[in-house]
Amino acid sequence: MDMIPERIAQIEATLRSAANIPDGTRQELLDLLAGLKAEVAPLVKTHSESAQQITGSADAAVQAAVHRGEQPEQAAQAVEGLAASVRDFEASHPRLVQIVDRLAVTLSNMGI
Repeated sequence: MDMIPERIAQIEATLRSAANIPDGTRQELLDLLAGLKAEVAPLVKTHSESAQQITGSADAAVQAAVHRGEQPEQAAQAVEGLAASVRDFEASHPRLVQIVDRLAVTLSNMGI
């Protein structure tokens, strides 16, 4: 699944170019995204659809955070969707869940 690394690269580009994200938060989000990439990679082999859903949810949440002033309700739903996307993996992939939860909290703390 080449789509997942491409999507993560797109999310990274969005974070790097977003003027409304403070540098410290941007770096934290990029670090979390690197962790997400590492955790999702092995998941692609066993749970391809879920890996795509998680990555898509991360993309939607980041896009919503960058554009949060336009539709705050949609942004909040995107972050909730991101957190929900990994619930089935709490037992089998606790690190993935931890990273996604931190990502969701960080995005929420940006004011969504």
